[in-house]
Amino acid sequence: MTGKVFTVAQQKGGAGKTTLAAHLAIAWAQLGYKVATVDIDPQGSLTRWHAVRSEATGGQPGFTHVQITGWRTQAEVEKLARSHDIVVIDSPPHAQTEARIAVRAATLVVAPVQPSPMDLWAVHPTVDLAAQEKRRLLLVLNRVPPRARIADELVGKVHELVAPPAVELATAQVGNRTAYAGTLMTGLSVTEAARKTQAAAEMQALAEEILQRA
Repeated sequence: MTGKVFTVAQQKGGAGKTTLAAHLAIAWAQLGYKVATVDIDPQGSLTRWHAVRSEATGGQPGFTHVQITGWRTQAEVEKLARSHDIVVIDSPPHAQTEARIAVRAATLVVAPVQPSPMDLWAVHPTVDLAAQEKRRLLLVLNRVPPRARIADELVGKVHELVAPPAVELATAQVGNRTAYAGTLMTGLSVTEAARKTQAAAEMQALAEEILQRA
């Protein structure tokens, strides 16, 4: 049975795409799934985190990781999906060929959206790309600040993008918390190094929700 492929995509850089991919991968591994991560972002941030994690865990990161580009992407993802329960793809932030291939390979596309005008505008190409490739898209509100009027207004705008079943909005939200970046610097995740925090609870809830929607 082929595993599920989750492509984390967002055309705007700095949207928290790689951070989300890393934390989700660990959350799913902790649930007992055999997980693989695929880094096709030229920046290679997920690969650098994996290297730090491998050193911190004595060479036992808990999941498979590959860094690939170009024409090999689709074949490698298909290969990993045959031997893993879940494959997480960290895609490039721009509309490159690799981004389209990653979306095409996905069971579900996950797009983090910060409650800011720039992120809201930037997510439209991802929505369009998912539609072109006939893939379902799950918007995830990311780095949500404590209740603020502007945030509420922008969240309302995100709701306007929702068009079930093609485009959905995750119930679980990810707050603007330093724990997400702080734990990654040590090669860990919030569900490992900050297990009793709100950040860990948010990520666990999102990981479970994505599986339910896939």
